[in-house]
Amino acid sequence: MTTTESVDLSNVIANELPFLRRYARALTGSQTQGDTYAAATLEAILSDTDAFDRSLSPKVALFKVFQSIWSSTGGVLEADETGLPSKAQKHLSSLTRDTREALLLHIMEEMSFDEVGQVMSQSGDDVKALVDIAYTEMAKSVSGKVMIIEDEAIIASDIEGIVTEMGHQATGVARTESQALDLFSKQKPDLILSDIQLADNSSGIDAVNKILESDSNIPVIFITAFPERLLTGQGPEPAFLITKPFAEEQVRAAVSQAMFFSSTETLKA
Repeated sequence: MTTTESVDLSNVIANELPFLRRYARALTGSQTQGDTYAAATLEAILSDTDAFDRSLSPKVALFKVFQSIWSSTGGVLEADETGLPSKAQKHLSSLTRDTREALLLHIMEEMSFDEVGQVMSQSGDDVKALVDIAYTEMAKSVSGKVMIIEDEAIIASDIEGIVTEMGHQATGVARTESQALDLFSKQKPDLILSDIQLADNSSGIDAVNKILESDSNIPVIFITAFPERLLTGQGPEPAFLITKPFAEEQVRAAVSQAMFFSSTETLKA
């Protein structure tokens, strides 16, 4: 490969890397483990550039290399220093193979069934069947209490309606950091959905970090119009991230994935 081709490939991969890291984190429930798989993907491409199939779109080609590595490990989550992923693994073992991958790629990464099929080396019809199975299994997941931190009333109402329809209980909606801390003091949630920028210019990240000081095992899903700002590779980053504007299916998928895990790392505002 010439120097020019190498630079071009690096630029192409750099554009898609934040989204690969988001997917890897949602799949593993861990920044550390997700980034380990993402790094292994880059190493595989560096050692064999032909692994990156240029006949595919850049995102599909990158995710396809990741998938080959993920599949070769059997999709096993190794317990990190908290031991939390091993707990999640017990729950995940009951799910149909490949359903989570298909669901996340289709809903969170907004790939078509055919594109997901290219990533997973399956037909588009098979992928659609996997996604349908995932929805069925999601409906059977355990219910819990969900706290919503969102200053836009319409969006907060939409989120509350979605989680309620899923069988979860909304503990309330907070529009500011102070309201979030007050709401948390009244009822501890099993999951938090939080915007980044709140009313009165307070920070959802600050609110979440203070809540996690009391209980670091509460999973958190952040919602933002600029996901790349939280996926820079610099310091702690969220395992679960939804991009605004979002679709109902994206919220459902993220909530179900987050409920499988019970840890969210502290972020810097």
